[in-house]
Amino acid sequence: MTSEQTTGDTVRVLLVDDQVLVRAGLRALVDAEPGMTVVGEAGDGATAVDVARAERPDVVLMDIRMPGTDGLAATRLISADPDLDAVHVVVLTTFEEDDYVFEAIRGGAAGFLVKDTEPAELLRAIRTVVAGESLLSPRATRSLVEAYATHAKPVSLAPELGVLTDRERQVMQLVAVGMTNAEIAEHLFVSPMTTKTHVSRAMIKLGARDRAQLVVFAYETGLVTPGWRP
Repeated sequence: MTSEQTTGDTVRVLLVDDQVLVRAGLRALVDAEPGMTVVGEAGDGATAVDVARAERPDVVLMDIRMPGTDGLAATRLISADPDLDAVHVVVLTTFEEDDYVFEAIRGGAAGFLVKDTEPAELLRAIRTVVAGESLLSPRATRSLVEAYATHAKPVSLAPELGVLTDRERQVMQLVAVGMTNAEIAEHLFVSPMTTKTHVSRAMIKLGARDRAQLVVFAYETGLVTPGWRP
């Protein structure tokens, strides 16, 4: 189910959930918000990928547990498609699904929202991810990744980190523990623009799609370990 593409500054949203009532509620919320519109719906991951390719939404609100192709697989397919580089996937989940969320972020999701998120917060999150702040809830996501990493096998510092400068590694550590660019800038006594440049360069060098993947990479490569604090 799709609608005609919109133009201009309107944020275009694709809703993916196997429950019709959930999609109806999200559609009513998004369509009632000035500057936002729902351009498509899907009840499974395979359809979601097809609609994403047809409509090129700005944001996909993606449920994880669905029949057939689930949200994890759909997220990976969307993130791997070079024609969908500008599409941001936001996972809708519950805190009981930590492992699923971790895998979704590894697969390219820009962040996550709990399904009982307040309407105003959900709308704010959509705008946040469109603006490029990929990690929607830095501290909550940090806790999520740490909880997962605590049960993962220990890793030694990966050689891939050798492409980063000392400052880029330092900034990446601070991103991984949930600091915003402004907080990192204050911590390192540099400007927010300088911090943003370091973050962008680290992402490019490591092939990270967004800040969320940069956080996961920091834990997987041993740059940050559970419990580490600056």
